[in-house]
Amino acid sequence: MATIKPFRGFRPAGHCEKIACPPYDVLNSAEARKMAEGNPYSFLHVDKPEIDLPEGTDLYAPEVYAKAKENLERFIQTGVLKQDEKPAFYLYAQTMDGRTQYGLVAAASTDEYEKGIVRKHELTRKDKEDDRTRHVHALSATTGPVFLTYPDNAAINEKTAEIAAEFPVYSFTADDGIKHTFWVIDDPQDIKFLMDAFAAVPTLYIADGHHRSAAAANVARQRREHNPKHTGEEKYNFFLSVIFPAGQLYVMDYNRLVKDLNGLSEKDFLAKISDKFDVEKTGRERPQKRHEFGMYLGGQWYTLRAKKGSFDEHDPVAALDVSILQENLLGPVLGIGDPRTDKRIDFVGGIRGLGELKKRVDGGKWRVAFSMFPTSMEELMKVADANKIMPPKSTWFEPKLRSGLVIYKYEDK
Repeated sequence: MATIKPFRGFRPAGHCEKIACPPYDVLNSAEARKMAEGNPYSFLHVDKPEIDLPEGTDLYAPEVYAKAKENLERFIQTGVLKQDEKPAFYLYAQTMDGRTQYGLVAAASTDEYEKGIVRKHELTRKDKEDDRTRHVHALSATTGPVFLTYPDNAAINEKTAEIAAEFPVYSFTADDGIKHTFWVIDDPQDIKFLMDAFAAVPTLYIADGHHRSAAAANVARQRREHNPKHTGEEKYNFFLSVIFPAGQLYVMDYNRLVKDLNGLSEKDFLAKISDKFDVEKTGRERPQKRHEFGMYLGGQWYTLRAKKGSFDEHDPVAALDVSILQENLLGPVLGIGDPRTDKRIDFVGGIRGLGELKKRVDGGKWRVAFSMFPTSMEELMKVADANKIMPPKSTWFEPKLRSGLVIYKYEDK
């Protein structure tokens, strides 16, 4: 069963379109400074607090976390963020390219994360996990929501549709054209219905936010160890999440670029990859189905099809297209041993379009590009259910959740 809890969220009293910002990990410091320039309301002042410190400040210095705490407290003290009077769930809708996804904003359980009821499919990097742990600890709050999903449930979908028919508390379209709409769910009957409905959901899956969920669990563990009166009901045992039905989510391709052909001529490279792939010069940039890949090389688009027997279809990780490409081409042919650390490979999210691959190869700094068929939600869940880990850069979700629309704080105002 999935335990979710309502909470008294801190959220914008106004200026919501100025407060809401992209997730902390999709912007570097320079981009965050530019985006927040002239906007004292931007939640980047909390999630990327180095923008208010001298350029070149160590991103992991104590003063960075102190500045985050100072900025959050200022937002609360000056009324930029106000706390709801009673516990609530929230409904958060995002509309992109005419399609809308509806997520329930709730406090999810760190205990269930530890037990595998909230399931992960990615490894975390220690430096990033430590960073978010220190951020949560300093603020006594989870400010960036974890993006969770679950198999579609008709009763929950009907209830959220009913709530979405009401007038929202926020609705705005961001600069990137994505519309964000937000409702408060504080009716006790609606709250009970949703808690009971999710109690029947056996598993939640992390779609995006592995470092944020790990950080929340770390802080909960630390505070539990220092609290002799720990009961399990303390607010630090939960973290901010937005929970979407899997059928509404849009997973985009996550494509690859490699700087060179590992000493091979173009002719020899094509001959080597033909051992595991059927290679055809099609001029088609986008793969049409699983186990098919686009490849841009020498000004031409090729289609690669994985040969039968070149991978294990019964292994949920080995059968992923990102695994097939890595194990049968990027590793053995191009010498990309660890795609997490190798500087000869780069990754381009599908939101940037396949024209970006062509542009970068034609620019001369990259030699070959591979376009991927998107990983499906079913594949993601199979990997998580098997307690296995997906290769890096397997999924790209759009749209991204905005931070600052509501935060989950361990202490009330």
